[in-house]
Amino acid sequence: MHLTEKPLTGYSPISIVSNSTLNSFRAQKHYGRGLTIAEFKCKLELVVGSPASCMDLELYTSDDKFVMKLDSDEALLGSYPIDDGCRIHVIDRSGARVGEYEDVSRVEKYEMSATDYEKRPDSVRSFLKRSKVGKFNEEEMLKKEAEQEQKLTEEKAQAEAISVGARCEVRVSGQPNKRGTVMFVGLAEFKPGYWIGIKYDEPLGKNDGSVNGKQYFECQPKYGAFVKPQYVTVGDFPEEDYGLDDEM
Repeated sequence: MHLTEKPLTGYSPISIVSNSTLNSFRAQKHYGRGLTIAEFKCKLELVVGSPASCMDLELYTSDDKFVMKLDSDEALLGSYPIDDGCRIHVIDRSGARVGEYEDVSRVEKYEMSATDYEKRPDSVRSFLKRSKVGKFNEEEMLKKEAEQEQKLTEEKAQAEAISVGARCEVRVSGQPNKRGTVMFVGLAEFKPGYWIGIKYDEPLGKNDGSVNGKQYFECQPKYGAFVKPQYVTVGDFPEEDYGLDDEM
């Protein structure tokens, strides 16, 4: 009799690995030795997905050697020779297919309409509205729009003072000054606002005058760059010798 295989020394929890014929994963959890096998199956149902009434249980050691079947629903889990790290293999008799409970594409999903979601008082959107946060703060949104419009107006005025073909110097804090020729002035597709396209005198840039496949002007690779108008100073800036041609 399996009840004499191992004396029941207490109802302390035991760490058990479980897997099933229905799926590929293994789960490790603690279970009380005082559970009956019927109660144990009910807990396994939440882990492997098989109905408790359609389970056959097999006990394996931690190194995957078969020990015995757990075939008495009334017996206590601790009455079997179970040690920490052992594995319980669940054989499903429900007729379900392998992987059926892992394929989430087969699960019917509930989708709420935008109208119904709008009516819910406990949604995140309702909370944001009540709290007037983000886009639901009309005053804040109007302020941001005004700031963006003001910034765009200032950028436009700065850009209009820069002519294509002019010599310039790009001055960005924390970077060495770089000289070149203005090749493009205006709005661009890659980012909002006004941009100045520069062909540097030396290969100190990032592109060939194109960004994301769109060509704004022509130059050699690494000679082109786009900078904001506030960083561009137009004037009599002759080409400087950076000594790059002397390097090998």
